[in-house]
Amino acid sequence: MKEPTASNAPGVLASPEDVLTTLRSDGKRRWMYPVESKGRFLNRRRILGWALIVLYFALPLIRIGGKPSVMLDFVHREFALFGLIFYPTDTLLLMIFMVGIMLSIVLITALLGRVWCGWACPQTVYLEFLFRPIERLIEGPEHARKRRDEGASSWDRTKRKIAKQGIFLVLALLLSHTFIAYFVGWEALLGWLQGPPAENWGFFLLTALVTGLVWFDFAYFREQMCTIACPYARMQSIMLDRDSMIVSYDPNRGEPRKRRSKKILQDENEGLVAAQGDCIDCFACVRTCPTGIDIRDGLQMECVTCTQCIDACDHIMDNIGKPRGLIRYTSENQLEGVKTNVVRPRSVIYGVLIILIFSAFSVVLSNRNDYDLNVGRAVGEPFSELPDGRIANRLRFRVRNQTNVASTFDIFPDTPSGTEMRIIGATPIELAPGEMKRVEVWIIIPREAFTTTSIEGHFEVNFSDGHIEHPVFTLLGPDSN
Repeated sequence: MKEPTASNAPGVLASPEDVLTTLRSDGKRRWMYPVESKGRFLNRRRILGWALIVLYFALPLIRIGGKPSVMLDFVHREFALFGLIFYPTDTLLLMIFMVGIMLSIVLITALLGRVWCGWACPQTVYLEFLFRPIERLIEGPEHARKRRDEGASSWDRTKRKIAKQGIFLVLALLLSHTFIAYFVGWEALLGWLQGPPAENWGFFLLTALVTGLVWFDFAYFREQMCTIACPYARMQSIMLDRDSMIVSYDPNRGEPRKRRSKKILQDENEGLVAAQGDCIDCFACVRTCPTGIDIRDGLQMECVTCTQCIDACDHIMDNIGKPRGLIRYTSENQLEGVKTNVVRPRSVIYGVLIILIFSAFSVVLSNRNDYDLNVGRAVGEPFSELPDGRIANRLRFRVRNQTNVASTFDIFPDTPSGTEMRIIGATPIELAPGEMKRVEVWIIIPREAFTTTSIEGHFEVNFSDGHIEHPVFTLLGPDSN
């Protein structure tokens, strides 16, 4: 059998000019044809991947408290997350939550490496468990597809490509509509779908754009999203340390690597000939890698920790009578015989910060009022003097109902003494769940209340559920002196 070399081995860099496994030295695309390697890690990833796919389609449909479990309604400035409703006034809450999520990702990366990329990232999940299986079903195994792609044009290849891309387009439409449902809800989305395109051209344009991007990503761009576009791979160097868990080849056990016949391997196992390294240089780990790297070259930016090389290598080890784990989850320290420390300054600091941040989030959330109230001055002159000498200020009360039940409210002046209030519109004011209203009022104050050009006005806002707010706002007037 012909020995693989750097020039004919799949995915191995042929020259120093080959900077990425997905690009040739002349800048042209090198297509990947990764072979699926069955094993325990693939089974676990497939279960998790399909659970995440089902969750993605289910979240906009599952309703909690009358709202979708996840809905980011930017038009109405309302975010629903698993029964919690956030508004623009909850900027502090959202900021704390996002910082907590980012720190959690940093901690997970420091402990488990790029486990997100290989196990939960939508790019990996949909490509490996939805699009590639359909591709294999229509175009056949990888070696047949590669031979057909590199050969002369034929009707067989054309019809397979048309069928595949047609199904990919349908999947892209389904994924894009579900994605848009996270922002507008399925009710509005179905209404737009049933209406004429001319009335909802913006929606159809957005849907076409998202569909095109999804199709382009999974039908063409693929692994280049991970190796070229995604910033996470570039940031991993500052999140990983020598104790972080990574997928790695064990050179102490595998070297010197050499191809051998089954007879020689048997003689090695029986101690009849000098043993070589356990790696038989079969390139199974390279053929199965979705980004085309050789894991034996060490930790690389393109590795997405998909564990396909572990399943491939374990299968080879089983066949040649060697123990599993030549490629495994490990750490750089462990490979060098140094104990891996899970509890270390970096992980402790990250963990403490995460606890503090989510504790602060819980405290701020628990102390959030059922009603958000803000008082401001209406547009126009700061004050006006009435014919009877009294001073009028025009204010605007902005009130949002942050509960899931309807409510009404009324506004009354407290101080200064003798102040009157005239609300523009009917009272009491009704508020639907989550609704925000702006109410303009005239505040009429006795002239003698102004010893300076400004005084504090105290008000009472009574809600139908018994909740009472006492806002304070500065009232302007002439100097009585």
